[in-house]
Amino acid sequence: MQRRRSLRTRFVRGLGAATATVALASGLTACGGDAEATGPGSGSGKVTVGAVSNGAAQQAELAVPVVESLRARLPADVRERGELVIGVGALPAGFPPLAYVGTDQKTLTGAEPDLGRLVAATLGLKPVVKNSTWENLFVGIDSGKVDVAFTNVTVTEERRKKYEFASYRQDNLAFEALKDNPWNFGGDYRNLAGRTVAVGSGTNQEKILLEWQKKLQAEGKDITVKYFPDANSTYLALSGKKIDLSFGPNPAIAYHITQTASGTAPTRNAGSFSGAGESLQGLIAATAKKGSGLAEPVAEAINHLIGNGRYGQLLTAWNLSNEAVTTSEVNPPGLPVTNS
Repeated sequence: MQRRRSLRTRFVRGLGAATATVALASGLTACGGDAEATGPGSGSGKVTVGAVSNGAAQQAELAVPVVESLRARLPADVRERGELVIGVGALPAGFPPLAYVGTDQKTLTGAEPDLGRLVAATLGLKPVVKNSTWENLFVGIDSGKVDVAFTNVTVTEERRKKYEFASYRQDNLAFEALKDNPWNFGGDYRNLAGRTVAVGSGTNQEKILLEWQKKLQAEGKDITVKYFPDANSTYLALSGKKIDLSFGPNPAIAYHITQTASGTAPTRNAGSFSGAGESLQGLIAATAKKGSGLAEPVAEAINHLIGNGRYGQLLTAWNLSNEAVTTSEVNPPGLPVTNS
């Protein structure tokens, strides 16, 4: 059980590891400490998504009117304060395209803080974004210094004991291939037979890939699994055709695709798979302290954004449309303790 929990934790953190090297190479650094920033368009009825993103997103200014009926559903203390304190665990290096410091060296950009700002605007609240380490993010929620986290938190049954959730994105893994490679996963592990695939050691995606390898071996087939010391080494192997595919977190791959688009070896998404495995679609959710009363109004705000198209515009801007949900659920089923 402990081994499985460790794998899952490494997968969540692995999103940062898979992209931090690229971010640093692009000159993007993380804010120090637990600094606050209201972010683009706060308090104006408009939210700028994809700001100073270093080409990772298509910047757009979205009109986001307040929905008074949803504002009325907020806990009284939050409504009267007029602010939504949004926690993001992006220190030290960030994890594009979800959360990282933009090219102006001060704006916390990414799909996660952008969605938090859209939700805050819909609820008539000023967004106050607090950036911290992953561990301190949960300390902030527990202590009441953070109202709600938007930071790639997967719903698990263990976390449901302490927190309440409003889901907003699928938790997916994906295969990255060169753009001229016609191979597609198609949701069937048997399509991997004969392929050479890179994967991060000790990650959830490695666990899934090795399970598929065992199945293929039982059928008289195989996969060649390759390991590299860092993301850049994996990308060099992919561009040099030393491997056929890289298997990792879908957002990290979405980001890398934007970075290779104008280069000599552009890549593409060749298929995705639930990070929870075959039995459950993993979900990423806004996370608040259990009993805070925030999950329901946040879910309603997300559903409003889904209905008026702003949610879709956000995901399109960040190249994450393949992780869209049709409905935000309050406290959906999470990964079981044996797989979380």
